[in-house]
Amino acid sequence: MKRPLTGVLFDLDGTLLDTAPDMHGALERLMGEHGLPPLAYEAVRGHVSHGSRALVQLGFPDLDELAREPLKQRFLDIYAERLCLATRLFPGMQEALVEMEARGLCLGVVTNKPGWLTMPLLDALGLTSRFATIVSGDTLPQRKPSPEPMRHAARQARGEPDGFVYIGDAERDIAAGRAAGMHTLVAGWGYIEAGEDTQSWAADAHLAEPGDFWTWLEGLPGGSRCLAS
Repeated sequence: MKRPLTGVLFDLDGTLLDTAPDMHGALERLMGEHGLPPLAYEAVRGHVSHGSRALVQLGFPDLDELAREPLKQRFLDIYAERLCLATRLFPGMQEALVEMEARGLCLGVVTNKPGWLTMPLLDALGLTSRFATIVSGDTLPQRKPSPEPMRHAARQARGEPDGFVYIGDAERDIAAGRAAGMHTLVAGWGYIEAGEDTQSWAADAHLAEPGDFWTWLEGLPGGSRCLAS
């Protein structure tokens, strides 16, 4: 058993925030600039958690990596212009955050999204002040699946990694959290591609919706009493 739970850390895209509509819109515009028809939203959604490189590869599969590099920067520029048109907290997430705060849990974000996109996005949604730590993809030299961003977030929140749980929707999220010694939970509402074997990620549990966090917590030895006082 890890130490009493002191905090919850979230991945951003596909876990805390539903950013896929705005990411899809940016890719649609980029492809339109090159005379290509748009991809269906559902074809794009499952790739969003893998970042801009994966999205540009999806939209321009016939180009090599070198040729896609300027397209990736153009995609990011377009996305920055439309950063928060349709992005929202996932259903049930607001209620989960309020309850976590009420129970004294420290909240934080660890994402591979660069800080120049992460911070304006959280600011636009009025969320920044709710988090004791925000670690972006360029905060450290390492990114997930390295455990270093997780450890850094715990230090910033004045805790130890094994007192935190990390919630994410990609295999690298779970790998990073596990390597840091954290509890890990799969965000089943996130951007998980059809056919992905999330059981193979070896997370502590899978959540179907944010409110399932409390069911998981009650299932720990000692249940809600494992919260740090």
